[in-house]
Amino acid sequence: MKKMLIAPSILSCDYGKIAEELKKIEEGGADLVHVDVMDGHFVPNITLGAPVVKCIRRYSSLPFDVHLMISDPIDYIGDFASAGADSITIHLECNSDIDKTLSLIKEKGCKAAISVKPKTPAEEVFKWLDKVSMVLVMTVEPGFGGQGFMEDMMPKVEKIKAEIERRNLDVSIQVDGGISEKTVSLAAKSGADIFVSGSALFKANDFSLEVEKLKRLAAESYPNK
Repeated sequence: MKKMLIAPSILSCDYGKIAEELKKIEEGGADLVHVDVMDGHFVPNITLGAPVVKCIRRYSSLPFDVHLMISDPIDYIGDFASAGADSITIHLECNSDIDKTLSLIKEKGCKAAISVKPKTPAEEVFKWLDKVSMVLVMTVEPGFGGQGFMEDMMPKVEKIKAEIERRNLDVSIQVDGGISEKTVSLAAKSGADIFVSGSALFKANDFSLEVEKLKRLAAESYPNK
């Protein structure tokens, strides 16, 4: 059975207590720490940069899953790799040369991943599937946390999943945006196996119980168990 992974997004955590929040993520049974990086240009919000990632890296032993929602990611790959990123996701819609940027990510010792916004067709990522370890399908318009899940993105997940299987590739599919116990089953049924969740986890009364619930619901719904 394929393992379902939960990646809490620190975009929704209390930054004033970041060390405690990272401890809660790790002790709560999550698998990755999802770090949203926004430049105020590619998306209409600004979050944090490599110096902050370097600062918080020491508070967690979990892999840091860094999602670069920035216009020119190739200029910052080295900084985020040195800061402690384990995987780096870039957007297909960015300004940087995709092939060169993905190659640079791997040269710096990180896993390379690619993401697509809601309006970008699934077929646009097909040519890059043999160069990445993960595809991130945004299930909200990127830029802010707490948005509603876009169910109409599920056919995109299904198409990417089908292409991965057709080519017998070892590529995960991550979904990000509005993931909760109400939506995780649908995403898993469509073929996603890594789930970024922010508000649903950090607002839960019991963080670890919520992580466990998301994993269980996803595993029960994932195809070809």
